[in-house]
This record gives sequence, C-alpha cells and structure tokens, in this order.
Amino acid sequence: MTQDISRRRALAGLATLPVLAAPSLLRAQGLGALDRPETGATRNISSFTTRNWNDHFETLGLGAIVCDVDSRALTYWGPDGNFRVYPTSVPKTEDLTRRGYSEIVRKKVGPTWTPTASMREADPDLPQSVEPGPDNPLGTHAMYLDWPAYLIHGTHDTRKIGRPSSSGCFGLYNEQVAQLFPLVAIGTQVRVI
Repeated sequence: MTQDISRRRALAGLATLPVLAAPSLLRAQGLGALDRPETGATRNISSFTTRNWNDHFETLGLGAIVCDVDSRALTYWGPDGNFRVYPTSVPKTEDLTRRGYSEIVRKKVGPTWTPTASMREADPDLPQSVEPGPDNPLGTHAMYLDWPAYLIHGTHDTRKIGRPSSSGCFGLYNEQVAQLFPLVAIGTQVRVI
C-alpha cells in the first residue's frame, strides 16, 4: 500500500514537469514500466544533460533546438521558454556528424526517404526511394535542416533510439516526433553539439 502511494506521488510529480523524464529517473523512482513506448520495446538511453537555451542562442525567437550527440538527446524550447527533452538516435560516426548552427526549413508528415549518393555507394542495393509506411527509415514525420540530407525525424525501428545508429540525422520515437512536430515552426533555430 505504501509503495502504491509513493508510486502515485511520483507519477503526479512527473506529470507536472514540462519535460519528458529520463527513463533512468523513472527507474530510480521504481517506475520502470513507464520507460517503454506504446510498442512495448525497451529503450537504450544514455543520461540526459541539462541545457539552457541562452548558452547556445541570443534569443529564443521562433524556438530553439539543441541536438546533443554525447547525451543522445534533443532539447526543444518554445518561444515562451517552455522546454521538452527527447531521447534520440545520433550519427554512427564522427565523420557523419555535422556540428554547428542550422534551422528548420521544411516539415513533412509522411516523408519519402531517398538514400544519399554516399549511402548508395556503400550499399548499391538500396532502393531509389521509400514511400511513407513501416519500411521508411524517416518514420512518420520529418523536419529538414538547411544542411542538405540532415533531418530530425521519427523512426519505426525503436532499437535505434539512444544509440549511434544514423547516417547524420537525429531520430525520435514516432510518438514523440508527432508531439514535437506541431510545436516547431519553420525557421526554428537548431544547434548540433
């Protein structure tokens, strides 16, 4: 009974947070069952690092995103200063990682994936493109940076989240990219660190 009350208090406290709690925090509170997306797959997440938008941008403007390769997390601040933290996949190697400032230039629900020339060179059997659906590596939503071929997108392969598994993009669980997508405006500033 006491454990149930503690669990409910912890859940009530987490519900008031403006960010998504890290699974390690949930497990520390004895809430391990909550660290699974609706699909039931377990997450592979490293620790989050707290970020402040003003350490990276002069103003919030339309909003700001920091993609942190080391902590494998994306932090989004809305124009009002409220923020959310999401676990992400990150580039497989440093060669595939582009760091610096960018911005969101386009958004697409149901994106089509087209392999880059370097992807096709590494694997000539890749299709010319993959239409929206469960085989599409971009998941259900995509937000394109002003750097060609770099995106923030969903993924159907939940094993990739929290791991170095992308060719340069930052992937989120489909459920979470769907939450973030309507909040992010075209012109939102992005920094990859």
